[in-house]
Amino acid sequence: MKFTIDKNILLENLSNVVKAISTKNIIPILNGVKFELNNEGLFLTASDSELTIRAFIDRNSIINIENEGSIIIQSKYILDIIRKMPSDVINFELMDGLKIKISSDNSQYDLNCLDPKEYPSLKLEEVERPIIIKGNVFKSIISQTAFAISTQELRPLLTGLNFKIVGDLLECIATDSYRLAKKNIKLDIPVEDEINIVIPGKNIMELDKIITEDENVEMHVFSNKVLFKYKNIIFQNNLLSGTYPNTSNLIPNDFAIIVNTNLNNFFSAIDRAALLTQSKDKNIVKMKIKNSQMIINSYASEIGKVEEKLDVETNEDANIDISFSAKYMLEALRTMKDEEILILLNGEVKPIVIKSMTDESLIQLILPIKTY
Repeated sequence: MKFTIDKNILLENLSNVVKAISTKNIIPILNGVKFELNNEGLFLTASDSELTIRAFIDRNSIINIENEGSIIIQSKYILDIIRKMPSDVINFELMDGLKIKISSDNSQYDLNCLDPKEYPSLKLEEVERPIIIKGNVFKSIISQTAFAISTQELRPLLTGLNFKIVGDLLECIATDSYRLAKKNIKLDIPVEDEINIVIPGKNIMELDKIITEDENVEMHVFSNKVLFKYKNIIFQNNLLSGTYPNTSNLIPNDFAIIVNTNLNNFFSAIDRAALLTQSKDKNIVKMKIKNSQMIINSYASEIGKVEEKLDVETNEDANIDISFSAKYMLEALRTMKDEEILILLNGEVKPIVIKSMTDESLIQLILPIKTY
């Protein structure tokens, strides 16, 4: 294998691929990136057996190809080497045995490599009719829901994002059992079979980083895995096994108190009130609504207390005292785009629901915290 390539092209693709490599890998070969050069171009592959990412660089984007071949280069070093090479053009040459020479005008690295024959066979299948989602829409789905996934491995399914598709309606849900984020979108082309899958949250957030433009994302769904295609990238992930909890009955249809408030004012008031409690686990703030006034306050015995007042629009008989996690509320509010939002309430111990005034596709739910 011998070829010459533009540094920036290789670096961009290599940066995407290494996202699949886990620090917990116990199989040495999976700590490497597979470089595979053939008459089509260069394939870069990395996997931790759960997640596989492959990038393809067309031969027209490669400056020169002298010999084809394949090798496994240890990921621990290759990315930093390419990033720090002083020249914009980099040469790769496979030497005798399992060594590769990486060089530019005044720099040269000779690296010991691993045998590509030992690399596991990876099946990157596609379906005939993939689900098509625009890149910017896909990113909004992830950014407006993934923050609510659980970080606790005790309930593995809650560490994932639940994608449900019926006809042309895609519903994405994340919950850690204390809060819930739900986003709906309409697909351009309906699907024939209903889909209900759970994708590991930490991995799909890596895919979110890869998607940078408003190009289509193809979603190929199988019984135990999902494959995404975006531009020259293939991103395949094993699904979490099991049935995601039914959350449809958690969001009420009717509300006793409906509050209309300015998003920025509400966010800033909570942000300021949370300053005194940010060192505490639950970061609790209290919200009191009476008639058309909202009072947000927090108290820390060793520091002091803070009180914020806001004028809001609400029903005349509104009267409620409710406590919640400021951290959870702020994270939910960051997903909202409208200037005006609705805060929907049914009592001190019932969920707080937050909706946009114009965007019906997004719902955020936070459970209150009992204080005595």
